[in-house]
Amino acid sequence: MTGWLTEAVPRGRVAAFRTLVYLFVAADLVVFTPWVRTRVDVPGDLYRPLLIGRLLGLPTPTPALVAVIFWGLLALSLLAATGRAPRLLGWAVFALYFEWMIVAMSYGKVDHDRFGLLVALAVLPTAGRARHGDPTRTEAGGWALRVTQIAVICTYFLAAWAKFRFGGLDWATGSVLARAIIRRGTELADVIAQVPHLLVVAQFGILAFELLSPLVFVLPQRWRLAAVGFFYSFHLVTIATITISFAPHLVAMTSFLPLEKVRPVVWARRLLTRGRGTPGSEAAPPTTATPATDAEPVAGPATGPEPAVGPAAGT
Repeated sequence: MTGWLTEAVPRGRVAAFRTLVYLFVAADLVVFTPWVRTRVDVPGDLYRPLLIGRLLGLPTPTPALVAVIFWGLLALSLLAATGRAPRLLGWAVFALYFEWMIVAMSYGKVDHDRFGLLVALAVLPTAGRARHGDPTRTEAGGWALRVTQIAVICTYFLAAWAKFRFGGLDWATGSVLARAIIRRGTELADVIAQVPHLLVVAQFGILAFELLSPLVFVLPQRWRLAAVGFFYSFHLVTIATITISFAPHLVAMTSFLPLEKVRPVVWARRLLTRGRGTPGSEAAPPTTATPATDAEPVAGPATGPEPAVGPAAGT
């Protein structure tokens, strides 16, 4: 079990995953969750901190506190994406983003698509230094990725458990997807909804998919990547039909992928090299003909002397 949890991976994979995660944190602040800054505009009485917030005794958010978290987290996440000071910056980003999420989720709605990302932020500082493209294998980095993978799969499996806990089989046979389509469905969803019984079949399929998701860990590597591709396709359909993105979860799920093969710096260099022209692509400078010397004439047929061949003729 220990060997499985700490299965070594290339450091380049850890570096790529770290950069992707921290860049997403920065994007999350300005694209996906900028609304957190507006939470301080509502009365403080509406703030009901999550259990962890109550245990830690965290204060009721104020405009000044949220502004410090926002700007500090934005700067530190961009710095952490460079791979410098992975432990110092990593722990700082985790602490600030954790508080950002407590503020976001303490007003009546808790999103479960951020569990895997939070776990990734918690374990990445333990992976140590890693450079893009480095093939050296690391068990510490392997542990960080494995724990993130477990969190991703727990998101699926525990979602199925919650469905059974609160809805039982009625969740699968009811009108859950129909309600979601009415609330936030797209034109594609409207077309799908017209097919008799398809939504109920889809609900059974979702339950089966979530319950069987842990099997991804026992699949061979090739089939494991195929399964992860199916996970991504599932979320693509979700976005296209009921506009739920699960973006943080999708970022955490890249922990399954061989990210060391994605080397944007190398690709950029190759692109620039091609733009300047590859070696040997330039036209060769014209050769200068050597002046003719007093060489003896070349004998030819009776009809006349044959033209000279060689540098003197410029060929």
